[in-house]
Amino acid sequence: MHYKKLGRTGMKVSRLCLGAMTFGWSADENTSFSIMDTALDSGINFFDTADVYSRWVEGNKGGESETIIGKWLKGKNRRDVIIATKVRGIMWPGSNGEGLSRLHILQAVEDSLRRLQTDYIDLYQVHWPDDETPLEETLSAMSTLIQAGKVRYIGVSNFPSWLLTKTLWISDVHKLARFECLQPHYSLLHRNEFEDQLMPLCLDQQIGVIPYSPLAAGFLTGKYTRDSQSVDTTRAQGSLIQKLTKDEQAYAAMDAVKAIAGEHSVPPAQVALAWMLANAVITSPIIGARTVAQLTEVLGAVDVTLSAEEIKRLNSASEGF
Repeated sequence: MHYKKLGRTGMKVSRLCLGAMTFGWSADENTSFSIMDTALDSGINFFDTADVYSRWVEGNKGGESETIIGKWLKGKNRRDVIIATKVRGIMWPGSNGEGLSRLHILQAVEDSLRRLQTDYIDLYQVHWPDDETPLEETLSAMSTLIQAGKVRYIGVSNFPSWLLTKTLWISDVHKLARFECLQPHYSLLHRNEFEDQLMPLCLDQQIGVIPYSPLAAGFLTGKYTRDSQSVDTTRAQGSLIQKLTKDEQAYAAMDAVKAIAGEHSVPPAQVALAWMLANAVITSPIIGARTVAQLTEVLGAVDVTLSAEEIKRLNSASEGF
């Protein structure tokens, strides 16, 4: 597995990141352990989760994914794994049970550390913006965590370019830790939101980029077709899949992915990931898996090299997304 430095940080992370949103949801504890074992054995040292995973499941309260990772991590060498998690969502009742206030962050990080059974988090990320909390307060709290050794680096997810730029300015002016990583929604079928302004910003400011949903919620694996649009009980009702399965251009783009996959004799998902990895600004796409088989299907993406002509074909087929 190839490795890349995460932005300006000294952390070297694998070119694919294992997303843990399925843990405690569509992957039970034993399956999650097997997925993580396979990932680590395959060279993936970078795992991403969030404190709210998987609060949306009936009977869950949040923290299930972190808890499973913590149990697994207990039997491993902590230094072999880079753990990223997130803060922002509702985790307990009351006015401070969510958000990016100093109070919520300082309590939430202790809860995450306890569930993960570790004394530090490598990358602590803001899950999405909080309009009710001043950025200075959030950045000050994050800086406190870094100074205390509980967090090594900080990042953001779902931030627009103007807001990320503002945070960089505040960090510079007030001598606070800055966000070193961005987790955007990005794939061959969701390009403009990242490429228009965030991509040049991250390139210029040396910000690591770890996109989520790089396979468009499974559409880019090729399992959805014009004749079979509801093959995945976990994802089929999602708004993204509902949109893509009704979009002829999405199928046309998938046709291009499948054609190139055939030329390389690899699964379509590997081509979709290889297209992303060919972009110098991308650090590690986040891949999710409910089974070991789903994980192993995409591992070879780091060894797929697309030609300039193939990348041009994919860009043309997905233009407008």
